[in-house]
Amino acid sequence: MTGHRIISLLPSATEIVAAVSGIDQLVGRSHECDHPPGVESLPVCCRPKIDITAPGIEIDRQVKQRLAAAVSIFEVNQDLLGTLQPDLIITQDQCEVCAVNLADVEAALGDASGVSTRVLSLAPASLADVWQSIVAVGEAIGEPDRAARVTAGLESRLQALSSTVAGGRDRPRVACIEWIEPLMVAGNWVPELVELAGGIDVLGTAGVHSPWIDWSDLAVADPDVVVMMPCGFDIQRTRSELSAVVDQTDWQGLRAVADGRIFLTDGHQFFNRPGPRLVESAEILAEILNPGRCDFGHHPTGWQPL
Repeated sequence: MTGHRIISLLPSATEIVAAVSGIDQLVGRSHECDHPPGVESLPVCCRPKIDITAPGIEIDRQVKQRLAAAVSIFEVNQDLLGTLQPDLIITQDQCEVCAVNLADVEAALGDASGVSTRVLSLAPASLADVWQSIVAVGEAIGEPDRAARVTAGLESRLQALSSTVAGGRDRPRVACIEWIEPLMVAGNWVPELVELAGGIDVLGTAGVHSPWIDWSDLAVADPDVVVMMPCGFDIQRTRSELSAVVDQTDWQGLRAVADGRIFLTDGHQFFNRPGPRLVESAEILAEILNPGRCDFGHHPTGWQPL
């Protein structure tokens, strides 16, 4: 070990650090970092400036209001950075909404007296990018060989999964929903996970940031399966959020509704964290899309039918 002092301001980065044998070097975390178990005891170095317990439509309003005013959504604890004296902070510059961004970290470091710190910013948009993020973290903490083994193992598991579902029945057409009000479909690496799990993503595009759509767009696509995975929401919260829209005409007309093929997943722990547990996310999709053929033990904690 190189004895780094690491702050992770990104849940997926915390999981990556743990996977490449750096868990003992973590000295701080974000408010959302909660895996692997035990990291909750680390000091929390940032907080949201919006009410994350509000309904999804209100969260969206608060976020857009702050972005329009060019005001950050998160606050970094500058005093705590100075106290913890990290030599590595891991953050992201992919999405201003999901976690503390690079600009916020740089601004906080500029005001934290005595801190000389490297900032590693991650911005994956595809599975290949996620594997490269693992490599980058491994190199940053002096564990490049471990990172290479981790990525090879994850890719191998996904290849085995893909082989398991290959040659089955017709591939179902799938819509993956990343936010409910307003409606957003999952992009980036999620369409790749759908394909590996034996489906066809009808609205998301691999490697492209998640787009907003109208309910009429979902109705026109009329997928065989709808998988709900709102960013930051667990199954119980997603079920509650969905109750506000199930009476809409466009929703009621979906074949997936008629066929009972609407599924809720834990979007907080899976799918929206570009790290090692994207493999488990693919397994969840495989269980949903291939009933009776795939069972990785994720039901009912990882997913449930509506």
